[in-house]
Amino acid sequence: QVHLVESGGGLVQAGGSLRLSCAASGRSFETYNMGWFRQAPGKEREFVAIISWSGGRTYYAESVKGRFTISRDNAKNTVHLQMNSLKPEDTAVYYCAADLNLLIVRTRATEYDYWGQGTQVTVSS
Repeated sequence: QVHLVESGGGLVQAGGSLRLSCAASGRSFETYNMGWFRQAPGKEREFVAIISWSGGRTYYAESVKGRFTISRDNAKNTVHLQMNSLKPEDTAVYYCAADLNLLIVRTRATEYDYWGQGTQVTVSS
């Protein structure tokens, strides 16, 4: 069992930055890959960024590449999403998720096993 709690969302102007955090508890943190997803009103949940269990591999959606950075601290059981140069189209509820499959890094939300409750990010123009 994995329990995830996101924090760090809020309201920011376009061009600004936010840092999201996700605190994990339960199963050993190094036994799962971690992802960030987001869901805007009326849209499906979409992949944003993923980091492997060791932190050695990261993947980003094209829409955020070069602006967002995912990282993890296995000693503190946390994963972060640093978001820079934010745009109004980044507005969404952001979720962290855990994937117990370590063999491959996956980008589909349906393949993830555990989810946080989400944190709202609103970017004003």
